[in-house]
Amino acid sequence: MAGLFAKWIKLPAICITFGRVLFSSAALGLYMLIRKDSFRTGKKDALLLMIAGGVLALHWWSFLESIQLSTVAVGTITFSSFPLFVTFLEPLIFHGKLEKRNVVLAVMILIGVLITVPEFSFGNRMFLGILSGMVSALSYAVITVINKITADRISSTLTALYEQATAAVVLFPFVSGTGAKPSVSDVMLLLVLGMITTALAHTLFIQSLKALPARIAGICSSMETVYGILFALLLLGEVPTVLEILGGVIITGTVLIAQLRAE
Repeated sequence: MAGLFAKWIKLPAICITFGRVLFSSAALGLYMLIRKDSFRTGKKDALLLMIAGGVLALHWWSFLESIQLSTVAVGTITFSSFPLFVTFLEPLIFHGKLEKRNVVLAVMILIGVLITVPEFSFGNRMFLGILSGMVSALSYAVITVINKITADRISSTLTALYEQATAAVVLFPFVSGTGAKPSVSDVMLLLVLGMITTALAHTLFIQSLKALPARIAGICSSMETVYGILFALLLLGEVPTVLEILGGVIITGTVLIAQLRAE
């Protein structure tokens, strides 16, 4: 549902992103205080998580910017290409073997994205939205791999807190210069976005990395394409184009193939 907030909230994407991580990190911090969980971690891990937090700021900004430039369908479809990048990053970082089958799956995802491109022109908002979505996908792949490195040593809640608090700090200088003034309804929507679709959802995804390879967790997350397009149709009245549907079908098919192989 996160992508829909880019249309509902009448603020620039970078302001929405800042509000999202601000409320999310506050909720996670309060949760940990109530549970009396430790906020401590090693210096190396803290540095890794802060790097991931900086990349997270780029990821969520580019994701919401993609949707504001184009549609929820385009934003979610392009974001769902991030398993393509994970496929190549994971063997590089963990010194594993790059399997041919995984490369084929990655290529299928890329084809699904390219099909949605209406015109390769920087003057076309849809094309700019797709490019922004690809930046979102690449940055999230980096975050996924970093989270996999620290998953066995740091709780998912603490990981999410470090990353989102860092993202808030990184984004603050950019937001303060926009002069944006959120309305009461904007703040309420940001609270929902931050607490439900960010603090809760991001923590659950990090938790999944304790049991799944980053590649499989990433490919499963591509199902956001289906959910995003469906909710955009029902709640925003955005009817996907034939090319968007075709691209989404290819990516969803790739997800199903990957899940069957993982059984």
